[in-house]
Amino acid sequence: MLTIHADSRGRALAVEGALIAATGPLEQLVAAYPSARVRRWPGILTPGLVNPHGTELLEGAYHPDPREAGELGTEPLTGDALTALAPDDVRWGASARRGVQRMLAHGTVAVACAEPRRRAVRDAVARSGLVIVARTAEHPGGAPSLDPYACGLPVEFAAPRERGSAARFAVFDVPDEASLPIRGARTCVATVIDGRLVHRRR
Repeated sequence: MLTIHADSRGRALAVEGALIAATGPLEQLVAAYPSARVRRWPGILTPGLVNPHGTELLEGAYHPDPREAGELGTEPLTGDALTALAPDDVRWGASARRGVQRMLAHGTVAVACAEPRRRAVRDAVARSGLVIVARTAEHPGGAPSLDPYACGLPVEFAAPRERGSAARFAVFDVPDEASLPIRGARTCVATVIDGRLVHRRR
């Protein structure tokens, strides 16, 4: 089924399967595809984000389950706290799945990292559809954060959205592109990977 995603400015993408079928003003795409489902989102459509700290966030941090919040808190555990926890493979897998979901909730569609060492982490990334991109340095610098705008490095976006390209994009509830770095990726309301709506803010 073909779906048209439109932002608050009337900019739209027509998505068929895993690919972008067309881009343009909402009215133009509705006229071209009258039977398409239309999703209207607040804010702006952008290419999805690339998180530069995939290794640190997925294999160097434990993402607590909400049921563990009383004991472990809600922020990712690293360093001595992670060493003391000593997660087994089952907990690493659950942590990786939660970490991936939290990345998706920040508009991330790709992570820069080495190939994950742990199978549970590899599986979580593969199932999510996140793309792994090579890093130019073993340690990219900056502070690992689920929000790429908070890590202190230049923010990278996935490939531009154009006809025939993979449908990988995000929607942020901000009025324009200039506001996004100020308010950050926490404003994400939707993330689409290969045409699938993998995150929708409730």
